[in-house]
Amino acid sequence: MSIAVKELKPVFTKEEITSRVREMGEQICKDYAGQSLVAVCVLKGAVLFFSDLVRALAPLELELDFLRVSSYGNDTQSSHEVCFKKDVELNLRGKNVLIIEDVIDSGLTMQKVKEHFLVRGAKSVKLCAFIDKRERRITDIKIDYSGFVLERGFIVGYGLDLAEKYRHLPGIFEAVVEESNV
Repeated sequence: MSIAVKELKPVFTKEEITSRVREMGEQICKDYAGQSLVAVCVLKGAVLFFSDLVRALAPLELELDFLRVSSYGNDTQSSHEVCFKKDVELNLRGKNVLIIEDVIDSGLTMQKVKEHFLVRGAKSVKLCAFIDKRERRITDIKIDYSGFVLERGFIVGYGLDLAEKYRHLPGIFEAVVEESNV
């Protein structure tokens, strides 16, 4: 089965994204004033959001690290098993950690990542999602900072992809797709 994009419908413009990321940065700076913070980017999808957000966190004492996890097999449904493809390299013991993710949907992956960091001795672990997408949420995980809330739709752009395409787009778009058996 193949998936073809029929149309890209604008959801959030570059300007809306820039404004929201700035607001999020201001709130995070207030919440962590006088404290150090480890910002962890969940690769690959969050890299553009992460880059913009950490620049908005310039007033903080900040360490950066990267994580790559997968909970998807060869299709679009989660396997509910989390595979750590690249773990953070920093020692998290006694540190405040902010996980920066592109989209949180079911919540299972981020719940496991949060537990993983707490087991490693993190002082606190909070979640920051560019998109809080609740249509498939099956946990009661708390998203501490969310850029935008969407209930449904397959979105691409600003780091979000469909088969590794469309990540480079400056805005967020709903991908109207058509499936075929070709």
